[in-house]
Amino acid sequence: MATEQRTQSPQRRFPEGSTVPHIHPPKIEYFDIDAKSNTDPKGFARVVDEFHLTRSGLYMYRPVPGHPQLSHFESWLLPSHGLRLTRQSWRPGHEREYDLYIDVVEITSDHSIWRTVDLYLDLIVCTGRSVTVLDTDELLAALGAGLVSPARAEWALRTAYRAVGGISAHGYDAPGWLASEKVVTTWRPR
Repeated sequence: MATEQRTQSPQRRFPEGSTVPHIHPPKIEYFDIDAKSNTDPKGFARVVDEFHLTRSGLYMYRPVPGHPQLSHFESWLLPSHGLRLTRQSWRPGHEREYDLYIDVVEITSDHSIWRTVDLYLDLIVCTGRSVTVLDTDELLAALGAGLVSPARAEWALRTAYRAVGGISAHGYDAPGWLASEKVVTTWRPR
């Protein structure tokens, strides 16, 4: 079972050989439907080619100009599940083995402006093969530093467990799991 492992967050070594992840506050991102923009956690506003609002959530498609490996990506923000599903399109020679990158996020909206708060946990889905949880160390470090409350950390873990259970039970098919729960996600043809 092959799974793409993302390099963990920057870490420093301690004498005992243990590592401590880089501790940072939850990352906040904005999606402005009317302005057709996506403001990343660093405050950079990016042009969005397409937003599509459905009962399930908000779909976004945008290019990634100037990125040496990534040409564009599309995401679904799914408030009912606390997830952001992202499908990335890589430039030739930079393809990855995984199909979906899923963030555990808190999602709020006032209809035209959507906001996500990334609660550190990520899932990598290789459709038909595996689902892997990443960055548990970051969530626990943020909890220990008081950057997230115990209730938020528990919610993030429960959200990740629910997603892993659902995806696994549906043959490692995230859209298949969501469809079984009446959450429809559609993607651009490749």
